[in-house]
Parts: sequence; structure tokens; C-alpha cells
Amino acid sequence: MEETEATVARRDRPEHDKLHGRRRGHKLRANQQRVLDEMLPAYKLSFDELVAKGPTGVFRAPVKSLWLEIGFGGGEHLVAQAAAHPDVGLIGCEVFENGIVTMLAHAERTPVPNLRVMTEDGRRVLDLLPAASLERVFILFPDPWRKVRHHKRRLVSTETLDRVAELMVDGGELRLGTDHIDYLRWMLERSVRHPAFEWLARGPSDWLERPADWPQTRYEAKAIRQGRVPHFLRFTRLPR
Repeated sequence: MEETEATVARRDRPEHDKLHGRRRGHKLRANQQRVLDEMLPAYKLSFDELVAKGPTGVFRAPVKSLWLEIGFGGGEHLVAQAAAHPDVGLIGCEVFENGIVTMLAHAERTPVPNLRVMTEDGRRVLDLLPAASLERVFILFPDPWRKVRHHKRRLVSTETLDRVAELMVDGGELRLGTDHIDYLRWMLERSVRHPAFEWLARGPSDWLERPADWPQTRYEAKAIRQGRVPHFLRFTRLPR
């Protein structure tokens, strides 16, 4: 895939122009550091490799389609999807080191050669992918950035949806999840009226019950324990 001046400019967004918070939490324990050192090299995907090989060329074996998860947290959903769909290539984006380590620990127990990881802001990855290259996109329980002055950092935005629409194949599926009621309204305001997407819900169960092929994340489980209601939104990419 040829790198143009435009993709270079988007790839090199200033670090302060970001949607994420901190990159590190508590200091890694000895075994966590071992997992990071031993496992990350096999899964980590760089911008240069993505540009040079193209998104379906970065996996160890041929894949029939490409899925993307932006902000995979602890990686429970990402690894489970990769294990359940060995003929699909998955790229996961996450900047938080502790979450990356947790995902790698899952991958150590369940090897997933059809998975690659980018430790970068998901928008920078979107900027480098070619049009009509993604069959599914997952944005599950992203940081709601509760303070009004931080709403501009919310990952689900009209700008992001515009780019995702460009990258998805016709009939592809976008999945959004949140347990934050204000962010739910925010997501629906932008996604339901977006001309490229159709909400697949026909009744309350379609957004209140997690589909069978949607593995649970730790954030959903935490929300349930704390008495919050998770919501599951599914959209299809309309024909161009």
C-alpha cells in the first residue's frame, strides 16, 4: 500500500491531539513484564508494516476479511473473536499498557495468529487503512469523557463515523457498546442520522441483550456489578 503525503500527515498527528488518557497504570508485576516482553513482538503491528504490506498482508496466513477493534481494553472480546473466526484477520488498537498486557495473557493461553495489535490512537490507524477494507468495526465501552469540556475527546463522533463509513465494505457491521446513558444518547444522535449507517434494532431486546456472537468485556461485567445497564448497538453499512 503506497504511503502518500496525506497518510503521512494523518499518521503523524500531534500527540496532544488525542482521545485517550494515560498510557500506563500501576507498575507491571514480574510475570506481566515477562508477558509483555515475550508476547508483544509477535503481535505488534507498526505503521510501517501496515503501509508496506497492506492490512490483509500483515497476518501469518491468508485471511478472507478484516475486522478492527478500537480500544480493546483487556482484550477479552478481541481474543475471543479471533479464536472464533480463524479465517478473519483482526487488528486491535489500544494505548493503555496494562490492558495490552492483559490481552497478551489471553493470547498466551489461546494463541491467535490471525490477530495483530497496534499500540496507537485508533484514529491514527483509521487514517492509514484503505477504503472498503473493513467488514466489521468494534468500539466497545469507550471512555465516556464525562466532563462537558472533554466531550470533544469522545471517540464516537461524526468525524470518526465518516471515516469508518469510508473504510467499511457495503453490508459491513459497526458495533458500539456503552453503559453510560449520556454517551448512549451521544452515540445514537450521531449514528442513527448518519447517511451511511442503518441501525439494526427492531425492539428493546436488540440493544439491551448482548448478541450471542458478542463476547463479554470486563467493562460490561463491571457495569453490571455496579448496577449500570450495558447497551449494545449494531449498524450495517448501507450500499454506496
